[in-house]
Amino acid sequence: MYLWVKAFHIIFVIALMAGLLIFPRYKLHQLKSAPGEPLFEAMKEASLKLRKIILTPAILMVWALGITMLVLNPDLLQHSWMHVKLVLVVILSGLHGYFISLGKKIDKGVPVGSEKRFRLLNEVPFMIMIAIVILVVVQPF
Repeated sequence: MYLWVKAFHIIFVIALMAGLLIFPRYKLHQLKSAPGEPLFEAMKEASLKLRKIILTPAILMVWALGITMLVLNPDLLQHSWMHVKLVLVVILSGLHGYFISLGKKIDKGVPVGSEKRFRLLNEVPFMIMIAIVILVVVQPF
């Protein structure tokens, strides 16, 4: 049972990461136009669908399956690498919420800062994912 839960956890992590990497790109395109313009509205609609169809379900499943794995194998919590991984997962989840919040502001036409800042923020989920994968696979401590 544990391996099935783990497999689906990984599947939903991949979906979440795909969404977290593309969502800010949609919003960057949206920032290049004004509310009411075709590009703005197309990116607004695409990001809303991404959020509802992929991001929200994926993050809920990642958490549900991750907690299930810990219940099925509580010994995982004995490892320091798991504690660091969980901290990074909480940060990644917070970043998800932050992206959604920024996205809603962009949809309303509220200024959210420079494109450069948004481009840099877009790289953060990837960097966190690299650290998480290394922690899980290498288990360095």
